Amino acid sequence: MSSIDPSAFFNVVDVTGVVANGLLGGAVARAYRFDAVGFAMLGIVSGLGGGVIRDVLLGNGFPVALTNPAYLSGALIASAAAYLLVLGGKWTGRLLILADLLAVGCWAATGTVKSLAVGLGPLACVLIGVLTAIGGGILRDVLVAKIPAVFGDGPLYATIALIGAIEMFVLARFDLPNWGMTASIVTCAGLGLLARRRGWRLPGAAQWEVRLPARYAGTLRRPGTRQRH
Repeated sequence: MSSIDPSAFFNVVDVTGVVANGLLGGAVARAYRFDAVGFAMLGIVSGLGGGVIRDVLLGNGFPVALTNPAYLSGALIASAAAYLLVLGGKWTGRLLILADLLAVGCWAATGTVKSLAVGLGPLACVLIGVLTAIGGGILRDVLVAKIPAVFGDGPLYATIALIGAIEMFVLARFDLPNWGMTASIVTCAGLGLLARRRGWRLPGAAQWEVRLPARYAGTLRRPGTRQRH
């Protein structure tokens, strides 16, 4: 009996994530009443943006989104589906969220291991892993002039991508990339669902106040005021 190749499962999760994020981009396009071009652009950016950012930063030739027809086709099909169908209903939303969170782990791990393969250090590998996972959503929100949701307007998202990227980096260093990918996918999906259920968010900025001595107070320039000479 031949051993099961886990890469086939990872590829399914990868493409499923592209489709799910294409649908989420289409849902945003519908909310803003975009035309068909707007649906296609938001679907492509949402589904493929993170991977394109990764490949451009790593300089590994053409982005995989352009060389693998499954990615671009999946994003366009998802955009067309969102254009033609109203994606409502509780279970539809839950399935999209699950597929998205599975993709977060997959993309965080992929970005990390590809960065490790070109010889980048730990921080750079983890950073590119996180950017791979959240880059598409950031670009989508920027295109509609909206503050990206990963900046705090929702449950934990970038944080779980960070955890998945760290898991992948550690396990890949022990020559266990398949286990790293599996751990990242499972952890990100589990923590993501739990964060949404519990409403977990990162705390806001601290409110500590630093007071300078009076002789230095006049050297600080306040917004909207002119400094006198």
